[in-house]
Amino acid sequence: MSHETLFVFAIITAAGVLMASNRVRFDIVALLVVLVLMLSGILTIDEALAGFGSQVVALVAGLLVIGEMLSRTGVARVVGDWVLKHGRQSETRLLVLIMGSAALLGSVMSSTVVVALFIPVVLRITAETQLNASRMLIPLSYASLISGMLTLIATTPNIVVHGQLKSAGFEGFGFFSFSLVGLAVLLVSIVYITLIGRHLLGKQTETPTERQILRSVETLWHEHSPDSTYRKLRIDRGSQFVGASIAETQLETKYHVRIVGVLRRTFKGREHILSPAPSVELLAGTTLLVLGKETDISRLVEEQSLAVVPQDNSDRQRWLWDISGAAVLIHPESQLLGKSLREIGFRSNYDAHVLGVRRNFKPLEDYSDVSLKPADSIFVVGSWDKIQQLSQKTHDFVVTEFPREHLDVVPSYKQMRTSLMILAAMVLLTLFNIVPLIVAVALAALAAVFTRCLTMEDAYRSIHWSSLVLIAGMLPLAEALKKTGGTEVIANTLMSLSGDSGPYMLLTLVFFLTASIGLVLSNTAAAVLVSPIAIYAATAIGLSPYPFAVAVVIAASSAFSTPVATPVVSLVVEPGRYQFIDFVKTGLPLLALTYLTTMLVTPLLFPF
Repeated sequence: MSHETLFVFAIITAAGVLMASNRVRFDIVALLVVLVLMLSGILTIDEALAGFGSQVVALVAGLLVIGEMLSRTGVARVVGDWVLKHGRQSETRLLVLIMGSAALLGSVMSSTVVVALFIPVVLRITAETQLNASRMLIPLSYASLISGMLTLIATTPNIVVHGQLKSAGFEGFGFFSFSLVGLAVLLVSIVYITLIGRHLLGKQTETPTERQILRSVETLWHEHSPDSTYRKLRIDRGSQFVGASIAETQLETKYHVRIVGVLRRTFKGREHILSPAPSVELLAGTTLLVLGKETDISRLVEEQSLAVVPQDNSDRQRWLWDISGAAVLIHPESQLLGKSLREIGFRSNYDAHVLGVRRNFKPLEDYSDVSLKPADSIFVVGSWDKIQQLSQKTHDFVVTEFPREHLDVVPSYKQMRTSLMILAAMVLLTLFNIVPLIVAVALAALAAVFTRCLTMEDAYRSIHWSSLVLIAGMLPLAEALKKTGGTEVIANTLMSLSGDSGPYMLLTLVFFLTASIGLVLSNTAAAVLVSPIAIYAATAIGLSPYPFAVAVVIAASSAFSTPVATPVVSLVVEPGRYQFIDFVKTGLPLLALTYLTTMLVTPLLFPF
């Protein structure tokens, strides 16, 4: 073994120690690796920096944009609401739906984003059902990890292994090449969690006081105006309101009812108007979202012959993606002190409605003409961007509480269908090899911007630059191992350990080597280091590299047994109030089951 080979092994060891210590950022460690490889002369400057121009880095950046598109258009949120609707009555059914949905979404978007989106959904479910969130959040994170085993684009290590296969002269993976292996692991994990795993994570139920959650928009509203409600009303032909402006209807002065949303049809199609101006014309067939007291709304419906439109939860959700409110205190030094809401012209100046005022914890009846005092709490309703603007006027207002629906806001939900079409087109282009994967991803990312599913600024913000630096910085290590003979040394060691035991022993060593490195370094680093070794070892003894490449893919997404190996798992530690031992006792058996499943299924699909 040469001195250069030993030096590369020392670099890998030092990087592992720094990453395991959690005292140095992973991306900084990766940059240090690049510098050491350049300064030591192990690699040339071009070789050391080649990772930054790698196709893998471009693919990961594009896929992060696609994941952001799905998040901003509400695809993940709709799935979460579907889980809540169909699973709330049974913990077992909830676990199956949560794990299945998280795995499905994670197969086409960032698993970290999936966990972040599902945590409030799980907490909402457990708050309403009094089930124990700790029995669901670890299963959620495990399913999100397993999603990386389902498609080529699901996680970065898959792209890395795909690239290593092509670099070695083999055909890369297809979009669903190893999906059946991943589905088998997912099925086994769901069975394990429902039968055994959940019982290792505490009692089934907990008292509601154990977990604090944000209050709903209705709760905040009724705190400021106890008798108020909302209705959807339709203006039919023959109504006196047809052709009239909102101001001419005198809804506010005569009926004390506010219109906060208008949905009408014009020659251009459906027009959705939030916080409509008094000059907006009402047409036959127009739907109004009105707020007010039940008695006032009933009188309006009866006298003006309006039709009440039934609502469902999905309808309510879509309105709340556009309109919601906040509890706001009047600042003690506000220029509004001593003035009434009518004098201020609150509706016209701030483009929002005040639907209730509390003073000394008591709601005021006729608040429109009451002079405002310091610490008066007002409940404000408007579009989300207007509420955000209000929160920035810190000299006049202090926003004290946003409703829990604030967490559920989906900025571009009207583009949901478009985002699904873009996703389907990307998958089809890749599946049928119409264009290379990198081209399909780039086209999808640009289409997301052109169709206004997200802005270019949103696209740039969605890219985790630290992750890209980590990948680009670790990729040269594989080249350094190859150049100095380190790959051959490790491969020969693996082959020596497997001896005459056959390919299954080598497959076992590859699996656990990847899983072990993934617990110390990142799973991306594990794939970078082990995949070329596994491919070289397989070809050296005349075996197909594909089963070993699949083993790397599966093992890289099997970081079940510690909470620090990946953000996918780390995210659930605090909301689930977990200890380290919870992951060890739940994750180690699942790792063993994943290994057994891989050993059984992989050779059937990818013969040695």
